Amino acid sequence: MGHREDLLDGAKRCLLDKGWVRTTARDIVAASGANLASIGYHYGSKDALMMEAFLKLTEDWGEGMTRALADVAESGASREEHLAAVIDGVIASFEGDRRFWAAQLEVIGQLGNHPELRERFASMLPQGREGLVAVFEGVDDTEVPDEAARTAGYVYYSLFTGLWVQWLIDPQGTPTGRDVVEGMRRAVDGTVLGAPPK
Repeated sequence: MGHREDLLDGAKRCLLDKGWVRTTARDIVAASGANLASIGYHYGSKDALMMEAFLKLTEDWGEGMTRALADVAESGASREEHLAAVIDGVIASFEGDRRFWAAQLEVIGQLGNHPELRERFASMLPQGREGLVAVFEGVDDTEVPDEAARTAGYVYYSLFTGLWVQWLIDPQGTPTGRDVVEGMRRAVDGTVLGAPPK
């Protein structure tokens, strides 16, 4: 590997071990074995390198999640059973990636202080929504129509974000997939508080 790849790997480790705010350029150099000047040469700045590391970690998680959920739905499962199983699989994935999800929350907290980071993050949202449609529907990203990414993508992104924040706060209090699907069904049917309105 060259310095560019070494720096990226070092930044990924630092992001998981120390978080965004506490990681210094010197930490990345120590973790990568590269030199301080190479950060500017290859990435322009420490923050730019950290953003690349963050995006790579997110991409790695997405690929792993897609593989883990590839066979989640058994043949003959109902739509609700499939969705509940996917939600359970997503929640289960959080446990193995606690440091990653804590880093995600920290990065989001930095968006107000770093306009360029917010712009980069915002530019990735459409791809993230498309990726979540692929995860929840069990298809490749290339099979997700624009309309699905635009509509269901917003719903899945909101659901996903809500689940991981709740899980970070209270892992034992996180709902099951069945609970979430039942709640969604009641919301759509208008039966959240009881019988449907007349």
